[in-house]
Amino acid sequence: MAEIVQILNGSEIVLGRGIVELLPERTDRSRVAVLAQPGSLEISADLVVLMAVDSVDVSVFVLPDGEQAKTLEAVGRVYSWLQELNIGRGDTLVAIGGGTVTDVGGFVGATWLRGIETVYFTTTLTGAVDAAIGGKTGINVGGKNLVGAFQHPERIVIDFDVLEALPPRIVTEGNAEAVKTGYISDQVLVDMVGDPSQLAEMVTRCVRFKAEVVSGDLREAGRRAILNYGHTIGHAVEVVTGLSHGESVAVGMVAAAAIGDARFGTNFATEHRERLTDLDLPIEASGIKSAELMPLIMLDKKRTADGVRMVLLRGIGDPLVDIVTEDELRLGMTAIGAE
Repeated sequence: MAEIVQILNGSEIVLGRGIVELLPERTDRSRVAVLAQPGSLEISADLVVLMAVDSVDVSVFVLPDGEQAKTLEAVGRVYSWLQELNIGRGDTLVAIGGGTVTDVGGFVGATWLRGIETVYFTTTLTGAVDAAIGGKTGINVGGKNLVGAFQHPERIVIDFDVLEALPPRIVTEGNAEAVKTGYISDQVLVDMVGDPSQLAEMVTRCVRFKAEVVSGDLREAGRRAILNYGHTIGHAVEVVTGLSHGESVAVGMVAAAAIGDARFGTNFATEHRERLTDLDLPIEASGIKSAELMPLIMLDKKRTADGVRMVLLRGIGDPLVDIVTEDELRLGMTAIGAE
């Protein structure tokens, strides 16, 4: 039986098992445009077959793999395709895949005809516990996600059957975002991460927590910024090293923990290193230079006129968003092996 978690503005997250159970229930649309990457084409094909039964015209656009999907060029091709299909405001855009596809699909859905109905079917653990939820959309222009919009999809579909069948590598990457959510929420969730028998409950807890935070701060004007734990330095690591998003967030959490330890007298960097290592996630980015990371950190979306804002831990479930100094940033970079 599906569980529905609501976000304040009317967006809903549907969690359960089986694509038929979780599909959007609207029947008055005539066209559905599906965005997917090569890895999610099998699920896209299932969706096409199911919707065809209701005489809905379904077309699929295959985005480039990886971050190449998040470029102005790729998005421009999607717009041209939507125009060819004559997609109107009464039609639906469905994004099937991980965080990359939902980032792009959300941005396209927010901007095509100034906004059309958008549905996400997330097929990665990272997407399920974090990336697909919250209405953040974005593409990369100069830095990661610097162009985007806050636009919540009408529905986010999370199928536990799909998640439990994921390759270990995709689960490992998603565990980084799950343990991040645990660090800023509660120890029980932290301890669940990495236990396959707890995956459905872990995802559900992550979804409930993020939905609660987002509902109170739809456009990240306050508390919602805590969800970026590990991302400030992590995004820079991702650009410089080519590590995956989840791997980069893991490294970024170690850096943030080291800064927090220095400021609050805690010992979270050691705990982070041990737990992330147990989850087969990286804890350093040795061989890169602080001089490569610093300009990218300064592009971070959370910066203000006063400086770079980072999420720091005072305790499990007790995050603080505050300005950090350049010396503190250098300390964090040193903690992950940057020269």
